[in-house]
Amino acid sequence: MKHLLLTLFFMVTCSVWSQSANDYFDKAMKKAETGNTKGAIADYTKAISKNPKFVEAYQNRGVAKFKLNDLQGALTDFNKTLELDDFNSGAYSGRANVNYKLMNYPDVIKDCTMSISINPKDYVAYNLRALAYNKSGDKKNCCKDFSKAIELGSQSAIKNKATFCK
Repeated sequence: MKHLLLTLFFMVTCSVWSQSANDYFDKAMKKAETGNTKGAIADYTKAISKNPKFVEAYQNRGVAKFKLNDLQGALTDFNKTLELDDFNSGAYSGRANVNYKLMNYPDVIKDCTMSISINPKDYVAYNLRALAYNKSGDKKNCCKDFSKAIELGSQSAIKNKATFCK
């Protein structure tokens, strides 16, 4: 009986210590879905510590940090995502969102342009780039991008175009 209890204790202990990067990532995703953003960040960080090249964990942690307004942390994570995968349209869009909040409009335009070159149907990138063009005083490109975003199905671009392209 003692040996059985000792064996069970050892197995439970080992299973806790042997969680993989994917296990932590899955836990983080569940926490993010329920609104536990800080808990999700902690689990994404654990996943990254298990696998330092876990692109999706960096990207999702960047999104979570953005939600908490940790703009520098989000920027760092999106930069790392792109260092590991420079063909990741979502990371370019995520970094563009951060730069928009930081009022770094030329970088927003560059990142949205990269995102669109990878995914030409990314209406979010067209809409965000249009907003950056508007802030930069380029009304022609602003209205052109809002029109493209609308063509691709963006509802917010309809309102934005009505506001900024009179």
